[in-house]
Amino acid sequence: MSAVDEGAGTAARPGPIRVLIVDDHNVLASALAVVLDAEEDIRSVGVATTLGQATDMVETTQPDVVLLDHRMPDGDGVAAIPELRARRPSAGIVVLTASSADHVLLSAIEAGASGFLSKTRSLDEVTAAVRAAAAGESVISPEMLARLLPRFGRGSPQAADELTEREREVLALVAEGLSNAAIAERLVVSVHTVRNHIASLSAKLGAHSKLEALSIAVRRGLLPDV
Repeated sequence: MSAVDEGAGTAARPGPIRVLIVDDHNVLASALAVVLDAEEDIRSVGVATTLGQATDMVETTQPDVVLLDHRMPDGDGVAAIPELRARRPSAGIVVLTASSADHVLLSAIEAGASGFLSKTRSLDEVTAAVRAAAAGESVISPEMLARLLPRFGRGSPQAADELTEREREVLALVAEGLSNAAIAERLVVSVHTVRNHIASLSAKLGAHSKLEALSIAVRRGLLPDV
């Protein structure tokens, strides 16, 4: 699964994907909003130029996806993820960053981000990332995922009784960077069934995204091959 994989098993939605843009660069944010609004299935619901505005707007605009700049004038965007998630738990949060430093990416994953998108990416990749995040997919390349997972620090193996055998199997395939559709094909089940397994194992691990579930699983020693 690439960072811009549109074959993410997107579920049918009652309306367009609602996107809140959090970026203090007005020209970039406005241009991004125009691009998103040009898509039939995506609608920008506002632009927040500070984290303070973002925490208020995430409640009033009810976005499905938040495009969050890493560096904001009033703080660190990654550090604001827990508050944004608390106010809108169902939103997928994609961090926009000019930095690929591992510590930034690891912190974002641990905070529950759905993934990352470099500001150098094309606009087509941005819209694809929005669709992926809205579908509950991880917005990250398999190569970057493989690089980051071992950095979480593997703990001593713990009892995995909380997860079913199938959930552990799905988790291992997520760690390979597979999309829900690819996992469904590998296991010969429906995408809906895969989504249910991911929702269940995420709830058991106390995770807010597929990436956060992986980070927790690594720290608990539930993915010994990582």
